[in-house]
Amino acid sequence: MTINRRGALGAALATTLAASLPLSAIAQGGGGNWPSKPIRIIVPYPPGGSSDIIARSISQPLSEALGQSVIIDNKAGANGNLGADLLAKAPADGYTLMLCDLGALAISPSLYPKLPFDPSKDLRSVSMLAYSPHLLVVHPSVQANTLKELVELSKKSDFNFAVTASGSTAHLAGIELQRRVGAKWEYVPYKGGVQAVLDTVSGQTQVLMNGMLATYPHVQSGKLKLIAVSKSTRMPLIGNVPTIAEQGAPGYESGTWQGVVAARGVPDAVIARLNKELVRIIRTPDIRARLAGQGAEVVTMTVAEQDQFFAKERARWAQVIKEANVRLD
Repeated sequence: MTINRRGALGAALATTLAASLPLSAIAQGGGGNWPSKPIRIIVPYPPGGSSDIIARSISQPLSEALGQSVIIDNKAGANGNLGADLLAKAPADGYTLMLCDLGALAISPSLYPKLPFDPSKDLRSVSMLAYSPHLLVVHPSVQANTLKELVELSKKSDFNFAVTASGSTAHLAGIELQRRVGAKWEYVPYKGGVQAVLDTVSGQTQVLMNGMLATYPHVQSGKLKLIAVSKSTRMPLIGNVPTIAEQGAPGYESGTWQGVVAARGVPDAVIARLNKELVRIIRTPDIRARLAGQGAEVVTMTVAEQDQFFAKERARWAQVIKEANVRLD
């Protein structure tokens, strides 16, 4: 990641200094006596998906670190936009946060013409936590073991591609892949990754792209067949599985980037404290090992780096949406 060295250094130094301050200093910096009551983390998707898994992994350690209860609140709807809108309209006091796929959040402004909030203006970065590549999987009955075979078979078969949500990162990743390799399938939208996975397991849909964290257990059990991984390089956990880039789409990469955001206006000192604690928690050996065993990598960023990541993802998917003429109301 290329960043402005002076700006990033200054932001990192400010974050480090603020994060090391006692609560009395945070109060002077605009955080009041934060935290003095329970903290709610909105997960804007149904239970069982990648964001939900990570949120529940960090909730107890974060509660212990802050001395307050941490409540996970699943607010699924509108491809995560329902939960994001709730956060944007919540008091900017640090007691309401959101953990979601930041890539999907970056997509929304280009995809929804009447979005009731602007992620760039109404939300602010807190901490990146993890990256999980997409797995391209099929129902075991599909007679294809490589991307090339899947593409050729799709031209002769009626394949339904399960979409975790219309306009999700996985949806657009599927569109980008389809355009790159010439595959043919129909998209079937769901309200979350869990049902999309289950319907592919049952054979109601034949093809799926979804975060590895929530999908790999079904590959391990033999209920789904793994065709490719969307990471730029092979995953150590499944090193024998070639990437999509290796199988005919050079440079292709996609996945879910799980991170935490807050409402615009939350004091810098509170953001710094949250960043410090979240980075420490997600890097602990037990959580890191647990996520790695399911196919997710711990990836942390400073607040400034997360802002730049969001801007880059917003530009990338805006281009895909424009070229594919994708539009949702």
